[in-house]
Amino acid sequence: MKNHPLLFLFLFVTLAGDVHAQTSKKQNIAATIAMPSSGGVWSAARAHAWYQDHKWITGANFLPSTSINQLEMWQAASFDPATIDRELGWAENIGLNTMRVYLHSLAWKQDAPGFKRRMAEYLSIADKHHIKTVFVFFDDCWNKEGKPGVQPAPKPGIHNSGWVQDPGQPMSDDSTLYPGLEKYVKDVMSSFAKDKRILLWDLYNEPGNSGKASSSLPLLKKIYSWAREVNPDQPVSSGIWKWDLEELNAFQVSNSDIITYHDYEEPQWHLRVIQMLKTSGRPMICTEYMARTRNSRFSNILPLLKKENIGAINWGLVDGKSNTIYAWDAPVTDGGQPVEWFHDIFKKDGTPYRQDEVELIRKLTK
Repeated sequence: MKNHPLLFLFLFVTLAGDVHAQTSKKQNIAATIAMPSSGGVWSAARAHAWYQDHKWITGANFLPSTSINQLEMWQAASFDPATIDRELGWAENIGLNTMRVYLHSLAWKQDAPGFKRRMAEYLSIADKHHIKTVFVFFDDCWNKEGKPGVQPAPKPGIHNSGWVQDPGQPMSDDSTLYPGLEKYVKDVMSSFAKDKRILLWDLYNEPGNSGKASSSLPLLKKIYSWAREVNPDQPVSSGIWKWDLEELNAFQVSNSDIITYHDYEEPQWHLRVIQMLKTSGRPMICTEYMARTRNSRFSNILPLLKKENIGAINWGLVDGKSNTIYAWDAPVTDGGQPVEWFHDIFKKDGTPYRQDEVELIRKLTK
């Protein structure tokens, strides 16, 4: 990791018992985070100062259990604040402080003012539970095309059977649609650009997935340029997820303020990813991990991430319509319980899937 003089000053200028020096340190960090920017990539010093100003980032990817996908979460007819409130309360109770939440451009296109009101309501609920939010814009995963309105019922035993890409296929390749997407991104981001309840903007989830590979690069570049034009107070990023997508990976790393990544591997392989990404010299957040049947577990990954001072956001909070208790490649066609849950922490009634896991999370998030 490169040396960062400002960070060095922030970390070592004070003694733990010196109240005056501690106050000065906080003021210096705040000043660095607020440094004026022309809308370019944050300096490494600013990124580290931002990271040091937060508690260890721990949380989950969140979809309320009553929603099968992003559209069902955000459309007016199915937005469910009571369930969101209840389930975020369970998260708060075990010490989680961050949720990663997917948006969808079709829900905004249907009703932009209402969509943003629902975002604000979600943020108020999360803030009540002392939870920050990472909002995700585009996504290349699962079903190719979303449709507004009533969403399909889950297919029994099928992981994420109703999840939809955004903007989807073939729309993501159609540059004539980019002006509409630009309006969406800029409207949403500028509306919340100074909102302290938002931790980070995740611009594009797993670009190149679903066989798209480097064909997603033009849209990835566009959303970064749109975000830089808005120049929000919050950092922006897009997670590395597949090592052979070299062109995408290089762009993501060099244009992200904070390095984010996904890893569902066993600890020894996950550690190698950490060691490689540390060469960026920037703070890191793992925005997806924890797939029990692949031996990516709370018991062996969460302590590793805490030791390395890397944010930890696992996939899934509550067993629900997304069916993410089932593995990607191991459907249970009768919809019965899998031998072991793939993702998720809580059952629908709020009891933990594994008590030892929630006790570990509580212990590590104290």
